[in-house]
Amino acid sequence: MPTQEHQNSELDQFDTRILQELSANARLSITELASRIGLSKTPCQLRLRRLIDEGYIESFRAILSSEKLGLDHVAFVEVKLSDTREEALKSFNEAARKINEIEGCHMIAGRFDYLLKVRTRDIRRYRIALGEKISTLPFVASTSTNVVMQTVKENRQYLLNTPE
Repeated sequence: MPTQEHQNSELDQFDTRILQELSANARLSITELASRIGLSKTPCQLRLRRLIDEGYIESFRAILSSEKLGLDHVAFVEVKLSDTREEALKSFNEAARKINEIEGCHMIAGRFDYLLKVRTRDIRRYRIALGEKISTLPFVASTSTNVVMQTVKENRQYLLNTPE
């Protein structure tokens, strides 16, 4: 468990470079990572361990091809709730986390309460997910669907400012 001191540590240029390099390719060896950021292997390894321990790096995972997997139908769903008190929000959040088709769920300050990113094989499967799963989530009053026609940009890397 990270200590309060570690949670508040500052990132320097080497830490930032490590994060940038790994967000582009998490399969880099320590040797290659060290070479790219301009450190020797041991200090690079120590910094990487600290970044993991302090929670800057949550996990390493593969980015799968939604197209190859046949999951290239994306819809954004605006959800309005009938109740927005804390218990209702908690109930909705817990239930939404259990739906595999929901790729992202964001509470929104605006004309609706949540924005969901939903990924399915096709419009028929989306309709089933919407009707049988999303619309039956706790406190859902209404939904409005926006179907993605083309993904122009989807950044999977964070742009970090290098400390001066």
